[in-house]
Parts: sequence; structure tokens; C-alpha cells
Amino acid sequence: MATETADGLTGHVRSVTVTTLASLMGIVAALISEYGLGADPSGRVNVFVVLGAIAVQVPILQALGVDTQEFSTKDYLYVAFMTFSLWFVSWTLILTASAV
Repeated sequence: MATETADGLTGHVRSVTVTTLASLMGIVAALISEYGLGADPSGRVNVFVVLGAIAVQVPILQALGVDTQEFSTKDYLYVAFMTFSLWFVSWTLILTASAV
């Protein structure tokens, strides 16, 4: 109803926020892996970059108004998978483009 007050974000806005942040953090992690560190692609430091991008999302989500206390294991795995996937695809594109 229009007269009801909402506590927190609605389900749809919460989903869009989580997905957008996970995707953007994956792309940012790819840019840091390539341009920020300048590390060798075979190095292990890039794994720590993506793990850091995953870990930093929970406080950011809390600051954006998402109730992370309601997160289940599935939600955390979703955030990790989306971040890793976007990192992997973005970094692969960056490495391929710089090899040409």
C-alpha cells in the first residue's frame, strides 16, 4: 500500500544492487589486476585481488542499505561467483587486447 513504510530495500532493488555491485567489483578487480599491479598473469597476487574484491563487498552492501544479516550461503556464493566471473572475463579481454 502507498501508506505503508518500507524498512530497507525491496526484494527487486536488493537483487539489482547486489548484482550490480558484484559485477562492478569484478570489473574493477580486473582493471587492478592489469593496470594497478602490473603483475605477471601467471602470478598468484591476482587471486588475492579478486578475493579482496569479494570480501570488501559486504561492508559496501551494508552502507548501501542491504541487510546482509539475512544473507544465506547461497547469497554469499552468488556474490563470489558473479565477482569472479566478471573478473575472469574482463581480465581475459584486457590480456587479449594487450597481446595484439
